[in-house]
Amino acid sequence: MPLTDTQQSAGLRSNAAGPRIGIPWRTTEEEDNASKGEIGKTQDYIKAVEDAGGQAILVPLRSDKEQERSLLIPTLDAFVLPGSPRDVDPTEYKAEDNGLSEKADKNRESTDRSVLEFAFAQRKPVLAICYGFQMLNVYKGGTLIQDIQTELKNKTKKLQRHRKQDPPRSEKDPEHDAIFAAGSRLARLAGGTAARVNSSHHQAVDRPGNDLKITARATDDIIEGVEWTGDSNWVIGVQWHPERMQHDPFAQRLFQEFVAAALAARESVVHKT
Repeated sequence: MPLTDTQQSAGLRSNAAGPRIGIPWRTTEEEDNASKGEIGKTQDYIKAVEDAGGQAILVPLRSDKEQERSLLIPTLDAFVLPGSPRDVDPTEYKAEDNGLSEKADKNRESTDRSVLEFAFAQRKPVLAICYGFQMLNVYKGGTLIQDIQTELKNKTKKLQRHRKQDPPRSEKDPEHDAIFAAGSRLARLAGGTAARVNSSHHQAVDRPGNDLKITARATDDIIEGVEWTGDSNWVIGVQWHPERMQHDPFAQRLFQEFVAAALAARESVVHKT
């Protein structure tokens, strides 16, 4: 399937030999604004995928594009679930809305669920980032902290920083240390059990979902990463934003291994047929 007119106008490279990586739009608003030539922060994910050798294919969110989406998803080799300034609806993880969650984007939630259903059924790699990580966790039966500062301020003295949701491009992300479980994929990619990562979120994973193993934490104990253990499929969720750490070797290796896993998944299908 060729790139859409929207994708071509966004200046996406074809990387025709690389695996096809599906990226849902961050928000319905960004998808709508693309018709004006405004692609927004979704561009960061596109660039990271393309720099790692993949074809970036945008997945539509709008409900009136449901048929287009249902036809597109099975043609893709792997998926990046990006961040978002929105929050997952608390009812999705059976919690009462405490009024501190940003308004949910139901189109994005529905799209992510469709992507994850297909990815887990067909063993397609997934790299879930920030909001995408939280959506992955909820999809697998986990829960979220609705507001870190409010819910944890009396539970720990170690909260190390204010996490600002979706700052403007001109504002540098705060950074902190992440500690990785020995023997985990993230530790191997980081080249050790600690690395410096960025931060842009006010929610976080509380209870991890089924078969999601915690493999990274911040030094204030916030969960920063999980890895899927249900089968051999490559699925990683991270709370930070590696797509905005474009010159960082760890971030580059994370995307490169993800794209390599996508290529292996594509070749596996070819061999089966």
